[in-house]
Amino acid sequence: MDATVSVRSTADVGPNTIVIEFDSPDGFEAQPGQFVKLTGEVNDESYSRFYTLSSPDVTDTFEVTIGIDESEGGEFSVHLGTLEAGDELEMSGPFGSDYYEGESRVVVLAGGPGVGPAIGIGDRALADGNEAAIVYQDDAPAHEERLAELEARGATVYVVSDGIEDAVEATVSGESGEQVFIYGFASFIETAEAALEAIGADPSDAKVENFG
Repeated sequence: MDATVSVRSTADVGPNTIVIEFDSPDGFEAQPGQFVKLTGEVNDESYSRFYTLSSPDVTDTFEVTIGIDESEGGEFSVHLGTLEAGDELEMSGPFGSDYYEGESRVVVLAGGPGVGPAIGIGDRALADGNEAAIVYQDDAPAHEERLAELEARGATVYVVSDGIEDAVEATVSGESGEQVFIYGFASFIETAEAALEAIGADPSDAKVENFG
């Protein structure tokens, strides 16, 4: 769908990382792991970027996690960091086919900005009475509070600065009903798929979202 969405709130959640919560437009339906396109103007020029949902549902509001980095996200990411409650953007979506579908156990391997969908999927899985594990690699982690809350609720959480192999071996069981998700940039996806192969898991069975 295409809609104008209003900012409900913003919050800092890590180094140069913010969460923006929007009011959900009427009829909007999406699952954790899907993404939306946000469009706005900066200095009279239109910009559009895709952001994966980091909220467990979109019933009243939906949330995206954004890294404020002009070298990667350009002027638009800096602009998003200045938004306040009541500001509006254009939204299209949801997009993506690699999302949570009620699996009885989820294992999310997340690199960098992949932490957004990781916490959304983990939160939703636990709320549904399912199991969740998150392996998150980042030198400067974001969403540490949300990750701690998920761990307190029963999720298995590993946060590492380098090397996910041991954490992957500890979390991927291969049992029936388990679904592995991989979210991150191409280099992280290669690392995650190699870690799965090392323990005898088939990377092609994972749901993968490549951020470029």
